[in-house]
Amino acid sequence: MIALYESVTQLDKRAVETFKMSEELLMEHAALAMANEIMKRFDRARVLIVCGAGNNGADGLALARLLSIKSGFEPKIFLPFGTSGELGEKQLKRALALGIEEVKAIEQTDILIDALIGGGLNRKLDENFATIIEAINDLSAFKIACDIPSGVGKDGNFDVCVKADLTVTMGAPKLGLFNDKIKDAIGELVVADLGIPREAYSAHTDAFLLEESDLKAPFRNKQDSHKGSYGRLAIVMGDKPGAALLSAMAALRFGAGLTTVISRERHIHLPFDLIQEQKPIDATKAIAVGMGLGEAYIDEELLEIIADRAVVLDADALSRPLVRVLLERKAPVVLTPHPKEFAALCDLCGLGAFSVADVQENRLDLSLQFGKTFPNAILVLKGANTIIVSGDRRFINPRGSPALAKGGSGDVLTGMIGALLAQGYEPIEAAIHASLAHALAAKRFKGNSFSMSPSDLIETLKTL
Repeated sequence: MIALYESVTQLDKRAVETFKMSEELLMEHAALAMANEIMKRFDRARVLIVCGAGNNGADGLALARLLSIKSGFEPKIFLPFGTSGELGEKQLKRALALGIEEVKAIEQTDILIDALIGGGLNRKLDENFATIIEAINDLSAFKIACDIPSGVGKDGNFDVCVKADLTVTMGAPKLGLFNDKIKDAIGELVVADLGIPREAYSAHTDAFLLEESDLKAPFRNKQDSHKGSYGRLAIVMGDKPGAALLSAMAALRFGAGLTTVISRERHIHLPFDLIQEQKPIDATKAIAVGMGLGEAYIDEELLEIIADRAVVLDADALSRPLVRVLLERKAPVVLTPHPKEFAALCDLCGLGAFSVADVQENRLDLSLQFGKTFPNAILVLKGANTIIVSGDRRFINPRGSPALAKGGSGDVLTGMIGALLAQGYEPIEAAIHASLAHALAAKRFKGNSFSMSPSDLIETLKTL
């Protein structure tokens, strides 16, 4: 896991005070990191660096100087608002002394460096900035953002922003980089070290970025075991049985020892792998409810089925009053809403009335508010960057794929979380590892981005 921060201002301050890394030295390392990323990708290129008046622009000026001594690179600088501050003036004098050309407008180039604003934006952009950003986006050049694409605020929201092919963020990744809205503007994300080890630069945080290496899949290593050793999961089938079947098949594929479909219908056609019951047997460890539920069961019936077991709530179950009952009990509860369902959930739970747009703009804050209000529950807010919350801790899975934007993908995830709960995973672990496996299976699918079905996703789990 990688530590995430709202802001790295205090981390920079600590680097200066504790490790005697001057602000200028940090700037030089930032420029060097960008230069290295450019040289990894290009042997030679014309480079136009658009520099703002602040320290982000000064980083760009230092980059121009470093590139000027590299054979094959032709850096130019554009300062639409001049420069200010001691470091900015010093970097500009160095660049001009080396004969680096200062141009008066954005021009065609091979690489464009966005060093215009950086990560400190906390206001609405004026027309002059917006015009420059639009001109940058109109170029066909490979675009690299210094720290964060210009125009993006600390919370990851924007009206207009640079659309980067690569973002080199400095020191540590910022939470705002993982707002869903910004995902298409970041391109590839690289975290640059600033001259001290990442561990030394970092500090305490309650937010973490999940990596592929964090996945702990339910591999079976114990020889002396049987189906009961891997738990029993029950899936409640409602008015739309296909959703429950997808969850059940996903649970089976993800290691549940026994997977049962709960249905009051006496003779339903199930795959031979599954068991049908009208109510869970006592040995059932976890329940998954909500996928295609409709009006098949009233809340009192569902509460009797769930009893004191661990439960995963999805889809139709998330808008029912039973949610409040389950949130107030001690037994594990995992909720897996998409943004529209989360908006309804917030309203149901008294957190406020929000539109889907409100949720998407404020998903980082709203998910944390939910976690602090219901610290015993686990929230899995699905999206391009899935947010998993436990109390005041947030874990972000950035590996969401547009291939998953298809009905039934969420049902698969619910079944996977239920399977891990049945196998004895702690609720937060079940949510984290199922979410990672879900995303990685989509990544491994051998097909184009529009063709993956939920059944394909389930089958691909066996390749993890």
